Amino acid sequence: MKNSAKPDQLSAADWLDQGLKTLTESGFTALKAEPLAKAMGVSRGSFYWHFADVGAFHAALLKRWREVTTEQIIASLERSPEGEIPMNVLLRRAFGGSRLTVDVAVRTWATVDPSARAAVQAIDKRRLSYMESLFVAQGYSPAVAQARAQILYWTFLGFTLSDKSLPKPRQEEILAELIRIANAPA
Repeated sequence: MKNSAKPDQLSAADWLDQGLKTLTESGFTALKAEPLAKAMGVSRGSFYWHFADVGAFHAALLKRWREVTTEQIIASLERSPEGEIPMNVLLRRAFGGSRLTVDVAVRTWATVDPSARAAVQAIDKRRLSYMESLFVAQGYSPAVAQARAQILYWTFLGFTLSDKSLPKPRQEEILAELIRIANAPA
């Protein structure tokens, strides 16, 4: 699919969005200037206008992944309507839709690339820390908050990495039970 923008109008964000799409669809080995430029219908020069080299692109791509799959979600949770329990909103968002295929792709990349592995470790730490803070804000002790956050995060990873889908009604039943468990008294 060709990008409708002229080559000189492509932004670094356009390249990064294409990179996330390519990573998800074709894997980390496709994250090179030539195939990305071809997919966007432009020359490699446009790529190098924004990124010094492929390594710089990879670093920016991992940063974009963090922004899209974690920081934007946290920011939206921080704006949750009054009366909403942010953890419940997070759980509905994480388990109520489709799995994060980009997370699977980045985690696969992390098995062979130290920079990707460091990014995955950092994002796991960020997500866990944020979940813990939500539980503490709900009145749970730090120890219980840490345990529940870890359990729910492991559950999320299992959901994300699983290749087995559930029918929507069954997925909704499981989500309701997960929310019940998350909110059970300590």
